[in-house]
Amino acid sequence: MTEAAAAALPSRRATVTVRVGGVPVGSAHPVVVQSMTNTDTADPDATALQVAQLAHAGSEIVRVTVNTEAAAAAVPGIVARLHGLGVSVPIVGDFHYNGHLLLTKYPEAARLLDKYRINPGNVGARRRDEHFATIVRVAIENDKPVRIGVNWGSLDQQLLTDLMDANARSASPRDARDVLIDAMVESAIRSAELAEATGLGHDRIILSAKVSGVQDLVEVYRRLAARTDLPLHLGLTEAGMGTKGIVSSTAGLAILLQEGIGDTIRVSLTPAPGAPRTEEVEVAQQILQSMGLRSFMPQVSACPGCGRTTSTFFQEMAQDIQGYLREQMPTWKATHTGVENLRVAVMGCVVNGPGESKHADVGISLPGTFEEPVAPVFIDGALAETLRGEGIVPRFLAILDDYVDRRYPAPGSGRPTAGPTPVG
Repeated sequence: MTEAAAAALPSRRATVTVRVGGVPVGSAHPVVVQSMTNTDTADPDATALQVAQLAHAGSEIVRVTVNTEAAAAAVPGIVARLHGLGVSVPIVGDFHYNGHLLLTKYPEAARLLDKYRINPGNVGARRRDEHFATIVRVAIENDKPVRIGVNWGSLDQQLLTDLMDANARSASPRDARDVLIDAMVESAIRSAELAEATGLGHDRIILSAKVSGVQDLVEVYRRLAARTDLPLHLGLTEAGMGTKGIVSSTAGLAILLQEGIGDTIRVSLTPAPGAPRTEEVEVAQQILQSMGLRSFMPQVSACPGCGRTTSTFFQEMAQDIQGYLREQMPTWKATHTGVENLRVAVMGCVVNGPGESKHADVGISLPGTFEEPVAPVFIDGALAETLRGEGIVPRFLAILDDYVDRRYPAPGSGRPTAGPTPVG
């Protein structure tokens, strides 16, 4: 997070830092992007491959379901395969119903996982506190943090019933939704207190309270942030597919992040059949970057198109340039420090094109629909050259490569940083 962005946020972020593997979560540390696999964890090859893909896309923490003995037994193999691939992303075990059994029966899985996720609503009906405490003691023995993740779809029904009954007896009963939100917050706070009473350190706890509605999400986290100094994990529990999932997640997370609430986020998208799981990572990164909280990759400004840009050439050009930047980032980020802050403009006509291009680090502007492609290129606000005829896109990409080499030189290269290169 930049100093300016941090200063602009209200002081509602956690004051506690929890380390998940090598990743700090909370306090003044950057908001962390995480994701979750959808493979069968009992298949170590498929799961390790997807974890690696998510990590490569930028997920800084990856969660895997540990729901069966076969899944727990597969954890060491998954970790070994990831190490063989050179992937060191922290792995979180997601436990429901039988976590107390799996973590005690498979100590190697307990040792190798970097964090445990517990849902206090489904660790057992009659022996809930006992099973919860068993998981916490395993975390203490292995020096692991836990995320206490309350979910409105599996909320502690006894707690909810108690609060609903008390509300019904009140002289001024509140709305049932209001009581439900209070029950979620109370479940998270009470569970954190029980974990600490069992011996878990205060700096080993992260909280979440997930719902699937945007307004409910905002309200529950506002109340939770007012009750605790612990790091909070944000996300809609069932965001949905496609545009709906992206828009809903963005709307809810952006409000909370702007208020200074939230230390780690996940965008829980339902992928289309055959679509990459990594989309949820890209959306989470874009939310943070659009808000100025973090930088992950060069940002491309492109006009939406209109009657002046009806040719497909402009659309293809914008798509090719955006795709090229994404493909290059893994290499660039390793050798060109700061390249994620690069700003590129790809404009379709002369109305806003030249002005927008001048505001970017590197920009290109087409003349419009029917004219021959004559594209002025601006570098650091000054006209650098004009591209004409065939091969405009590959020539512009070569200009981008050269700019990155000069503006963000590799350590020890001795190359000066880029500056304006006006024509003439």
